[in-house]
Amino acid sequence: MIYGSVGMISIKQIRYALAVEKTLHFRKAADNCAVSQSALSTALNELEVQLGFQVFERDNKKVLVTPMGRVFLEKARSVSVQMDDIGRLRQVDKAPLSSPITVGMIPTIAPYLLPVVLPSVAARYPHAKLRIVEAQSQDLVERVKNGALDTAVLALPYDCDNLLTFPFWQEDFFWVAPRASDGKTRERITSEELAHENLMLLSEGHCLKDHALAACQLTNAVSHTMSATSLNTLIQLVIAGFGSTLVPEMALDALVTKDDRLVCARLDEPGPHRKIAFIMRATYPKLDNIQALQQVFTAALNER
Repeated sequence: MIYGSVGMISIKQIRYALAVEKTLHFRKAADNCAVSQSALSTALNELEVQLGFQVFERDNKKVLVTPMGRVFLEKARSVSVQMDDIGRLRQVDKAPLSSPITVGMIPTIAPYLLPVVLPSVAARYPHAKLRIVEAQSQDLVERVKNGALDTAVLALPYDCDNLLTFPFWQEDFFWVAPRASDGKTRERITSEELAHENLMLLSEGHCLKDHALAACQLTNAVSHTMSATSLNTLIQLVIAGFGSTLVPEMALDALVTKDDRLVCARLDEPGPHRKIAFIMRATYPKLDNIQALQQVFTAALNER
């Protein structure tokens, strides 16, 4: 067990050590912890004496984490997350969303989901305070695991590393192409037909690319003439005549349906092609927050 008494490692020392690991700079870490540099240094010197080994190797120019320091900091990070969750226990008896909640979202969901669901959240929970953080899936998973985020919205399938998942929506992909000169449209397109198209997808690191390739039964070996970091950019490339792309159903209204230069067709492959879900630590004490958001998001999407 960890106590705040002399001779035992304190939560304060753990927080200071994690701050130095993050910044690799004692003054910046002290500023982030709102303490003096001397107080932080003294606390970490005492920590290292208590541990019996150095956590940090430092001189006047740089700070490095020692091999044993890395082992300690990994365990310290887990303790910090658990303590944060314990601190939230006092909120358990409060009504859902009565306290601030930080939600991560991937860029291929946030701009298309938020305008639909936030008005419903405000109407159902007028005192709710949601802080939205946008990042890619791998980053969001790590932030949920280390306690930097309460929850995150991801597209599945994705390796969530033993986090809990709460699906609230599922959808298919649509093929988007420039409108033909004869004005003809189509309702569906198969993966076999797509294999002959000049298909443009998001760049590596975006799970939407992996989901699109899986839905089309294509592989990374397929030659794509261009890639982009946002769906907006891909749509502009389609309008300019560089090729076609795949867009999730959620984004159609914002990107495609109001632009008469574009046509779209549902990908005629077994679906749903992706599921949208909240992810959460098993130890997170405010499950009712996630369940409340799950219900509101589902209802708002169904009522579009």
